Amino acid sequence: MLVFLYLVDYTQCFMPEAKLRVLISAEQIQKRIAEIGAQIDRDYAGGGPIYMLCVMKGAVMFFADLARAVTHPVRMDFIGLSSYGKGKTSSGEVRLTKDLDVTVEGFDLLVVEDILDSGVTLSYLIHVLQQRKPRSIRIATLLDKPERRLRPVAVEYSGFTIPDEFVVGYGLDYAEDYRQLKDVCVLGG
Repeated sequence: MLVFLYLVDYTQCFMPEAKLRVLISAEQIQKRIAEIGAQIDRDYAGGGPIYMLCVMKGAVMFFADLARAVTHPVRMDFIGLSSYGKGKTSSGEVRLTKDLDVTVEGFDLLVVEDILDSGVTLSYLIHVLQQRKPRSIRIATLLDKPERRLRPVAVEYSGFTIPDEFVVGYGLDYAEDYRQLKDVCVLGG
């Protein structure tokens, strides 16, 4: 069996002028996900299945790894929201780009998000989900930027609190680039 090892210089990826600095390593991410998964198992012990809802596209890496870290029974669905477009700052307008495929009435929901910054997108999503009458709604976010908060959002499971810098990698993008990076990196110019 042949094994190829590729070393990637992130600074040479995608945009030649881009500079990337690792903020949170892949190892730190996986360790924290295991801790969050254990906490979720404790919090939902003895209950029915959890509906884990992945906020597309940025949360997909975190969602997949978190679902594998949770031993409690889970069901999965995806919802798409957009407030960024191709820029580095939120437009402030949230659009639903993909709705759920299932009815969540009476279920415990765990919304899995990549990053909580202004709170505008998650506030909108929680309002939409509450109208569907779930038993409960909890939020798990990989990253939290409290300095940017415009709307209060209660988060039960938070991976890392980060400074107000634009980050990419591990699902997070800039104009659809950088999602596949294993680390969370600060995008600088």
